[in-house]
Amino acid sequence: MTKSLGLSLVLLSAMGMHGHGEHGARSEAHHASAPEPARTLLAFNKMFGVDGAFVGDANPVDDIPGDELPWEIASAQGRLGVDGSLDLAVRGVVFKDADPVPENLRGINDEEQFRAAVSCLTERDGMVVRQNVTTEGFPSDVHGDSTIRAHLELPDPCIAPAVFVLAGSEDKWFAVTGLEAEGSSPKE
Repeated sequence: MTKSLGLSLVLLSAMGMHGHGEHGARSEAHHASAPEPARTLLAFNKMFGVDGAFVGDANPVDDIPGDELPWEIASAQGRLGVDGSLDLAVRGVVFKDADPVPENLRGINDEEQFRAAVSCLTERDGMVVRQNVTTEGFPSDVHGDSTIRAHLELPDPCIAPAVFVLAGSEDKWFAVTGLEAEGSSPKE
């Protein structure tokens, strides 16, 4: 009896996987009419909070200076479509809990809004140049949480894109696509 039941389950499973039967046919018809998913230029789940030599104006990344104080980011989930659609959810974009951050700012976000910037290498007049495009501001909370959904006019071509989280009030970055290995610290 157990072998018979097991064989029946295997056959039913195989029928469902190969689209046999009424349910399978409906499923295939539904998938045939579903819109094509947006094509992805860049998908990421790591960002680097401005820290070390990247803090301040001395070492801008893609012509965008880092904030004057170090920041950290708990998590990021982002997708940049070839059509310029940007979906970015960040959590815990806050000042680092370390010197030189003043005690009253440690572990919080003091910006009411975050913006995102996408930076690409592109061609202009036969030269390779960097071009940055920026979103409008999106609400952020004291915990550094924000969701940014926007459509940007990307340069054509858009080579080696990078995505930044910017202050809402100035053109300085708090986080950028990239990573720092766990347990390491920036070199001074």
